[in-house]
Amino acid sequence: MNKLLTALLLWVTIPSAFLSLAEASAEEALPRVLIIGDSISLGYTPYVARALEGKAVVEHHKGNAQHTGTGLAKIDQWIGDTQWDVIHFNWGLWDLCYRHPESKVQGKRDKVNGTLTTSLEQYEKNLERLVARLQKTDAKLIWASTTVVPELEAGRIVGDDLKYNEVAAKVMEKHGIAVNDLNALSRQFAAELFTQPGDVHYTKKGYQKLAKQVAAHLSKALELKEDVEDEPTAKTKS
Repeated sequence: MNKLLTALLLWVTIPSAFLSLAEASAEEALPRVLIIGDSISLGYTPYVARALEGKAVVEHHKGNAQHTGTGLAKIDQWIGDTQWDVIHFNWGLWDLCYRHPESKVQGKRDKVNGTLTTSLEQYEKNLERLVARLQKTDAKLIWASTTVVPELEAGRIVGDDLKYNEVAAKVMEKHGIAVNDLNALSRQFAAELFTQPGDVHYTKKGYQKLAKQVAAHLSKALELKEDVEDEPTAKTKS
């Protein structure tokens, strides 16, 4: 009886083990994509991963990339030892944000009494350093322009997204880096695609729309055929 049970267990577990090894091996052969960014990218990454499932392994670094200062401090950690094929990256919404220690608004945002996180001049310098580091990976690089700042945002000034994107565009053009214009896309969004008035974050449908464009740019960089679907979740506030 014991021999029969042992045989049955082996019959069930061995094929499963081989199947797991085969799946792991297949995944290892796929191109690898790293997405760097704040809560906006955390929101759309699951949908991008779903869209490219079986074609590429899409990962977001742990946590929120915040502003370019945080990027400079943690970029080596985020890149790690992985040989990335494509890196899709953004910093901006945190850089252009005004914060005040006594603000009661989420994230201490306060564009009236607060202090700007990163000046345009410093933003450009930080991006230059970050791009130089990213280029050392030999991965294809895609810059995602910063999404729109809506009216009534507590800590961000409407139109500053355009100013920071202009600076970023200059840096990317200088280094020959492809640009995914998520700002232009998000400017077309109807109010119902934002979580609430004055909020830079999006609903599920909003993130899915962003993800579709991100997946298209990644597919082009990886020379894949596009086939984007919807689903998953994620996020951490900006």
